[in-house]
Amino acid sequence: MSYLLEALIKKLEGEIAVALANIRVYEKMAAGIGEHPDVVEAIETQIEKVAAAEEKIEMIIKYFSK
Repeated sequence: MSYLLEALIKKLEGEIAVALANIRVYEKMAAGIGEHPDVVEAIETQIEKVAAAEEKIEMIIKYFSK
């Protein structure tokens, strides 16, 4: 796999880590997050980011891994 695709996978893994961290913050301090009155919707948005990044990683591995 090329270094460019490896870099993309690392970027996507970082996006997953950020989204999971956001979910943990929403779970622990939901009352303190004023810009997200609908915490469940905010968590769903983060879940969608995780799912999209994971799907991209799977596609890269499927089509470009040796």
